[in-house]
Order: sequence, then C-alpha cells, then structure tokens
Amino acid sequence: MLKKFFNSIKSEDGQGMVEYGLIIALIAIVVIVALVTLGPKIANLFNKTSNNIPS
Repeated sequence: MLKKFFNSIKSEDGQGMVEYGLIIALIAIVVIVALVTLGPKIANLFNKTSNNIPS
C-alpha cells in the first residue's frame, strides 16, 4: 500500500506541458508589461526621428 502511495506521488504525466504553459504565460505577461511601460516612449522617439528627417 505504501508503494502505491509513493508511485502515485511520482506520477508526472502532463506535468511538462503545464510547466511550459506557465512559462509561456509568464513571458507573455512580461512582454505586455514592457510594451505598456515603454510603448509611449518608443512612439515618441520614432515621432521625433521622423519629424527631424527632411522630406
């Protein structure tokens, strides 16, 4: 009975996919926060650059 208990604890079916999903979600959150934070600054930089280029 104790052996069955330890075998059920060691079962790792599907654990890898859950970990990959969590990693992808974390990366997505970091990218969204970075874009929200830096988006206006980058847009301002491009606007200044395009205004300074003679046409």
